[in-house]
Amino acid sequence: MPPRPLLPRSVACVAALLLTPGCGGSSGPVTLTVFATSALTEALTELGGRYGRSHDVRVRFVFGGSSELVERLRDRQRADVLVTGDETAMQPVADDVGRRRVIARNSLTIAVAPGNPAGVRGLTDLGRPGLRVVLGSATSPVGRYARRVLDGERLAVRPVSEEIGARSVLTRIRTGEADAGIVYITDMRSAGAAASSVAIPADQNTTVAYPAAALVDGDHEEAAEALIAWLGSAEARGVLHRHGFASP
Repeated sequence: MPPRPLLPRSVACVAALLLTPGCGGSSGPVTLTVFATSALTEALTELGGRYGRSHDVRVRFVFGGSSELVERLRDRQRADVLVTGDETAMQPVADDVGRRRVIARNSLTIAVAPGNPAGVRGLTDLGRPGLRVVLGSATSPVGRYARRVLDGERLAVRPVSEEIGARSVLTRIRTGEADAGIVYITDMRSAGAAASSVAIPADQNTTVAYPAAALVDGDHEEAAEALIAWLGSAEARGVLHRHGFASP
């Protein structure tokens, strides 16, 4: 009996798809990869779980500093959605993202050691000689926001350290390496008893905005846009409010 001829690969794949998800076919829910600022870690983790359960979509988060995440995209790491701590952080990849939508807002506070042993009462004290102040770097959103409020009060502050993000600033306070630092109000929730907060009055504060955008060359651009739209829904806003964020 002569050997059976081999099927062309394309024909073989069509047949195999009836039995197996291989040969370039897809099965199961779409997986969306979201690069997001670490300031939104807890809120977005909860939101991603809710969205995945109700929309049959897997949401995979990669959290980090905004500038770090943008550099990963420039190094050709793949993602479907980018969420940063401010608009400026997105500029290096402006041609690679679609329409930006602000999904949440925040504001700043001064983090100090438990019980505020250094006696920090407000922004003016951050310029006090001998006070160890830590800020976000000038290339990070939290650093830009901090400098905006300090410049608004014409305060010259020389930080003992400049960090990649607000969580790193808070870590310096929690470990006793600094006396005070400017962070997001929502970060204080993760600090627990390891840090205290000194309020910055509204007239000295600034509005923090978190823009989200789909990557135009992402594998699932339509699904990414749908996720971003849902993040503006009443259900998503309720979760964000519970985590201390304001609506866009």
